[in-house]
Amino acid sequence: QVQLVESGGGLVQPGGSLRLSCVASGSIFSIHAMNWYRQAPGKQHELVAGITSGGSTNYADSVKGRFTISLDMTKNTTYLQMNSLKPEDTAVYYCNAGLVRDGGSRYVNEYWGQGTQVTVSS
Repeated sequence: QVQLVESGGGLVQPGGSLRLSCVASGSIFSIHAMNWYRQAPGKQHELVAGITSGGSTNYADSVKGRFTISLDMTKNTTYLQMNSLKPEDTAVYYCNAGLVRDGGSRYVNEYWGQGTQVTVSS
């Protein structure tokens, strides 16, 4: 089985920083991409940042210049460095991975973590 576990969320003041981590574990053959989504109450989830195994990245316009996503392929871990946090960044952040399972088919399947709460407030 494959499991994604996020960590690093918490309560910070505006302008502060947090570093989120997401570790993928289990029978993993290869990772195609890892992403961070977020969802605030009353709003649909949105893609915050994504990175492929080839190193391509993309960001939501609202976080460009403030957030940085990275991927450590040796540890199957993605990181989201969040700087200059704003109250509107408050949400539950979910890790998502597209990967090929070891011993299974060659198809890419999606997996989700349980989420970690980020609250930006004075």
